[in-house]
Amino acid sequence: MTLIAPDRMPPLHAVPDVAMQARGAVDALLATVDVRLRRQVRIAPDPAETIALDRNALSVVYVIEGAVHTRCGDKPMSLAHGDAMLTPGRLPMSLKTDPGTRILVSTLILAPAAAHVADALPDIALVRDFAHHEPAAAALAAQVGLDLTALPLDTAALEDASRDGDAVICRMMANTVLASVIRAWAAHGCAPAGWPARTSDPFLERVIEAIHAAPGRDWSVEGMASVGAMSRTVFAERFRAAFGTSPASYVTEVRIRAAQDRLALGCLVSEISRDLGYSSDEGFSRAFRRRTGQTPSAWREARTA
Repeated sequence: MTLIAPDRMPPLHAVPDVAMQARGAVDALLATVDVRLRRQVRIAPDPAETIALDRNALSVVYVIEGAVHTRCGDKPMSLAHGDAMLTPGRLPMSLKTDPGTRILVSTLILAPAAAHVADALPDIALVRDFAHHEPAAAALAAQVGLDLTALPLDTAALEDASRDGDAVICRMMANTVLASVIRAWAAHGCAPAGWPARTSDPFLERVIEAIHAAPGRDWSVEGMASVGAMSRTVFAERFRAAFGTSPASYVTEVRIRAAQDRLALGCLVSEISRDLGYSSDEGFSRAFRRRTGQTPSAWREARTA
């Protein structure tokens, strides 16, 4: 799914009650945004170069100057000066640029408690004229990250310029830019009706929120049905109809995504296994391998490589 924010379109106010409910849901989602930086750089790519965005990570691209070209399936897409794009990394994505283009590329890993943010996002969210919709965040995006636009780099000067707390400040700035891109996308007519709810069923939504908030809990079908105020049978039928999978399979998928986030952050396998509710490291490794085709250690080594 790809959704594009239009140029300078005012938000909808036709149904105030619905608008207020949607605004509250967006506020709740943005309040949970919490990322760790994998990489954040400002670059001036060679037009002959193809830039591949990381898989299984959030990527924010902001066009400081020039133009960027990419594709969504068979459809070509272009970003101009002041545009921003966000992708959660579910699809392979690559970029090409025009001569003289400068861009920010932020590659981000969501903290485990914020893993549900990626689930709520489309495959690509393109915000036209982000610099107009969110001028403060756009100004920040034009300045954050390691500046690789002037080569060769003076590494000694970069080390001398570093200060205590840089990592913390950079992470806070990345959170601000990401939240602003999501807000601009949601506020200008792009989000599906009811977004960011995953289902139109408020009782199922309550269960989903609880699972994402505590993936390590011992989630039996009876326990999930109780959270949703339903009988076991009714809950299982409604869940499969809404999500196309069983409740147990959904819980496992949420746990594996949370495990991938923690592996990328360097957490120990035994720590992840315990926190996500597995009785043993071996059981966790088997579940992880069934979903990803790799052991947790092999997956982390491949991501590091």
